[in-house]
Amino acid sequence: MLPWNDRAGHLSLLKLTVFLGVIAPGAWILAQAATGTLGSKPITSAIHQSGDWAVRFLLLSLLVTPLRLAADWPRLILVRRMVGVAAAAYAAVHLVFYVVEQAFDLGKVASEIVLRFYLTIGFAGLLGLLALAATSTDAMIRRLGSARWNRLHVLAYPIAFLAVWHFFLQTKLDVSEPVLMLGFLVWLMGFRLMRRLGMAVAPLRLAGLALISAVATALLEALWYATMTGVMASRLLQANLGIAFGIRPAVWVGLAGLALAAVSWGRMRGRRDAPGRRRAAVAAP
Repeated sequence: MLPWNDRAGHLSLLKLTVFLGVIAPGAWILAQAATGTLGSKPITSAIHQSGDWAVRFLLLSLLVTPLRLAADWPRLILVRRMVGVAAAAYAAVHLVFYVVEQAFDLGKVASEIVLRFYLTIGFAGLLGLLALAATSTDAMIRRLGSARWNRLHVLAYPIAFLAVWHFFLQTKLDVSEPVLMLGFLVWLMGFRLMRRLGMAVAPLRLAGLALISAVATALLEALWYATMTGVMASRLLQANLGIAFGIRPAVWVGLAGLALAAVSWGRMRGRRDAPGRRRAAVAAP
């Protein structure tokens, strides 16, 4: 089956759009390589770009269920597998580029993975992603059974944590994007906790989760910088929750969460208005 077709073999515009979206970063990296615009260290740039997209796609795959429920968009589940497999593919390419940078010296690559902690956790995350990708097919779901398959794929959350942690540790100076990814992961884990507690996906709950996640993101970033630089955490927290120094990750996390709350509110408003519109249509001459 072609990746842009639905289960009936028909073209799905949703799947086609997502397919083009997941291959676009890879095509961009190839285009940069072909035109010599990857910078003075092209392999290093390719390593960073492929790794960044692996983390982004992993978090996007975890976002599918919250977005599906908030927007009441059941068909969105059709693209979760594609986005998750894309995350595994970019992570694998990330490792391949690292092997190229090490001149294909597999012994050195293996020793670096063992000796350097940030590489160790990154490699563990990669193995986890590959395991999830390998068991994402319908045949594997039938073989494992839905209960065991779901228990296995809950590992996507600790794998995402390893990926974000790896992102933090390999970032030298500005950790704004790793903090942003961590903030989104905090929101995703909060949403999963809400579902585990049996809470309905309601706009006010999503708005509250957005604010809690934003504050948690600001606290985590302040703690990171305070630990690494010795600057007072209170000053960093004040900067993170404001916009005087630009829009910080905590603000982006809060805005993204509030946007999803607005989507949920619009969906509920549309449901309430639908009966009235139907009655008006029936009464019309």
